[in-house]
Amino acid sequence: ITIPNSVMSIEDLAFLDCFSLTSVTIPNSVTRIGEGAFWGCSSLTSIVVESGNTMYDSRENCNAIIETASNTLIAGCQSTTIPNSVTSIGESSFWGCSSLTSITIPNSVTSIGEQAFLNCSSLTDIYCYATTPPVCDDDNTFSGVSKRCYVHVPAGTIPNYQVATGWRYFHNFSEISEETAISE
Repeated sequence: ITIPNSVMSIEDLAFLDCFSLTSVTIPNSVTRIGEGAFWGCSSLTSIVVESGNTMYDSRENCNAIIETASNTLIAGCQSTTIPNSVTSIGESSFWGCSSLTSITIPNSVTSIGEQAFLNCSSLTDIYCYATTPPVCDDDNTFSGVSKRCYVHVPAGTIPNYQVATGWRYFHNFSEISEETAISE
């Protein structure tokens, strides 16, 4: 879908469960994206915000929609790369992305919204580089993800993740070693 430049607002749940939607381009005219606009779009592989949009961006070709002012990722897809400049992952931002198999959360992320990864049923690996577990709004942040999903965290932080809201949902934690770490 390419949304025309005449569109200023994408309303709540506008593309809810559009299973066949594979790509979307947000024009620079859009100044509002409603809650859940892309929830359940499980085939989505490309999200682009046109340059010049004053409210949203897709910085560093991240394949996501980021609210510029707050540095909050509000919608992602199965091939999203979360930039190091993102302070939070918004509520339900990957909701229903059943094709997502792995996610890398940079150390800049300090909070993850309610149900951010709800029903991401294919998610098998989470790499979180934050030494302090990002604060999750509730224990439903990862609901629908297998409890056996592997959560890879910095050395010495596993006990903190095992008791943190949202993160305590998982059973398999491992330390990120220097051999598996991603460098800039």
